[in-house]
This record gives sequence, C-alpha cells and structure tokens, in this order.
Amino acid sequence: MVDALPSLAFLGAGSMGGAILRGVVASGIPVDGGIVATNRSVEKARTLDGVAGVRSISLAEDAGGNAAAASARIVIVGVKPAMVPDLLAEIRPHLREDAIVVSIAAGVTLATFADVLGDGVSALRAMPNTPSTVRRGVTGLAAAPGASAEDTALVRRLFETVGSVVEVPEDRIDALSTISGSGPAYVYLLIEELTRAAIGKGFAEQEARLLAEQTFIGASALLEASGEEPAELRRRVTSPKGTTERAVAVLQDAHLDEVFARATDAALTRARELAAGA
Repeated sequence: MVDALPSLAFLGAGSMGGAILRGVVASGIPVDGGIVATNRSVEKARTLDGVAGVRSISLAEDAGGNAAAASARIVIVGVKPAMVPDLLAEIRPHLREDAIVVSIAAGVTLATFADVLGDGVSALRAMPNTPSTVRRGVTGLAAAPGASAEDTALVRRLFETVGSVVEVPEDRIDALSTISGSGPAYVYLLIEELTRAAIGKGFAEQEARLLAEQTFIGASALLEASGEEPAELRRRVTSPKGTTERAVAVLQDAHLDEVFARATDAALTRARELAAGA
C-alpha cells in the first residue's frame, strides 16, 4: 500500500493549484487530515464542491479562511505573485511548527518567503504544469537552505503523484518554467496551427482537429514507448526525397531553433520581472 500524504492546504486553488489538487485526488493516494482549498470568489470555490476529501472555502464568504493553513502539514501557495507577501503575513501566525510551505507562484523567490516567514520555516519552490491534472505533469522543485532532506522528499512525493519531478537549484527554476511550465501552451499552439492548415486543405473542423490532435498524442505516446530519440523517430518518418522531407525543410528554414530560443528567453525575462515586482 502506498504511504498516505499528510494534510494539505491549497491557498489559491486556481488553474495551477486546482490542477495539482485534482491530480492528487485522482491518484487515489490517501491524505491524512484531508485537503483544504481556498479561493477568493464563491464561483471558484464552488468548482471544487464534491471533489472527494476536499473542503473548499470561499474567502468572499469566510474572510479568515486562509487560517485553514494552520491545520495542514504542507501548505501550497498558489495565489498571484503580487499577492504572496500579504498572504504569507496572514498565515504566519497559523502555521504549524512542522509546516512545509510550497510556492507555485511564478517569479516569487525563496528569499521572499524567508523575509516574511523567517528562516525557521521550511520552504520550497515548485514549478508544475497543467498536465498534472491527468497525472502526466512535470514539476521543477527547488528547496530553501533550511528545508530538510526529509521535507524535500515529502514534497517530491506529493508532486510525483501527478507526474515527474526534477530537482534544481533555485537559480534554475525560472529557466525550467520556460520549458515545462509554459511548454503545454507551445504544444497547444502548434496543434491549433496544424488544425488550421488542415482546414485550409478542405477538411471539416472536426476532422482537422482529430487529425492534428491525435497525431500529437500518438507521436508522444510512440516517443515514450520506444525510448528512441526524437531525431531518430523523425528520421524514420522522413523518407529521402519524400513529402515529409520537403515539409520538414520548410520548417527548418523557418529557424524554429531561434524562434523557441526567443520565446523561452521572453518567458524568462517576464519571470525575472515578476520576481522584481514589475
């Protein structure tokens, strides 16, 4: 039997926090003490009503709802980056002595957590992505100097319930976010554009979506199952002087390497702006 997770509090269970929460629930791993989730609006809180083992609190109805953090061993902070310092100050009196505070807020440094909570609180930064909802996520994890190996292992196990985990130094977490954190959006954009191309060739929208989406899903599944390098699988599809070779040449002429470098650089710049409070 898989060991149970300790009690969890999701403060700001929006798109990312909610994805992790739902992924943990879907994993079937028991959570001793249950899960508490807070959201500002009644509407967002209601989206979690009926999720097994979750107590969902609307701060519009219960202004002191974040005090629920007092009962959780692991507290996941998922509010907008600008709101993090005020939230930390709010929950500081309510934290357990053995609490582990985990930030999933982009750009907020562990120094911010130490400034508000003090060096004695165990803190980590996590950068998950939305496929965690279906337990296929990738999470980057960086621990503060005061976080013990045991605390880090416990948080790692939490995120492993929803996918893979990569531990990195904090100075690499923002760079990681530009790849796996933002990465699903890049994939969806490529699917959108391939769908448009199919529609332009006369396919109905439903057919075009099927062709594009299932091609991405199937190619990813083959990549995972085969254990081969992506370049090798691409080579096998690309017959010399064939149709795929000509299409790939057009894509390569577009300098996709430079496009992805510029895109991820732009994301990294924004993460640093967020860290600076911009």
